Amino acid sequence: MIKTGSIYLVVKDFEKSLEFYKQLLEKDVSAQNKTRFAIFNVNGLCLCLMNGYFDAKNPEQVTTAGKYYEEYDNMVAIAEQENPGKVVINLGTDDLKAEHERISGFGIGQDLTEIRYINAGSPYYYFCLQDPDGNTIEITGPYEE
Repeated sequence: MIKTGSIYLVVKDFEKSLEFYKQLLEKDVSAQNKTRFAIFNVNGLCLCLMNGYFDAKNPEQVTTAGKYYEEYDNMVAIAEQENPGKVVINLGTDDLKAEHERISGFGIGQDLTEIRYINAGSPYYYFCLQDPDGNTIEITGPYEE
């Protein structure tokens, strides 16, 4: 039986991503392993950041065993790949308008959209932005125009 673990993002700039997610989530990290890995616990979601360059820059601090798989183990190549936007991190809020204003005021993220509406069998309001690595974040919640 599979159990929930975490979702982690391989990032190019660990410190920049760390600050971005601290501001976005209004949380400090729950745990951190040097500048290699950071964990945010968000209401049951374990969202983590993996420094794509740590292992290559600090080989004396990393021990591995087993076969090497380029597509999974080359963190530098993974960090440097263009992000096609196929993964969306969906987060919720109790006040979408206030959250949009808060994030807009911080000036964090790239390509912040206005609040939008969609109804495809289940209506909801949302807005999107991108983190420093181009990962799409969709924030949903109640909204009154």
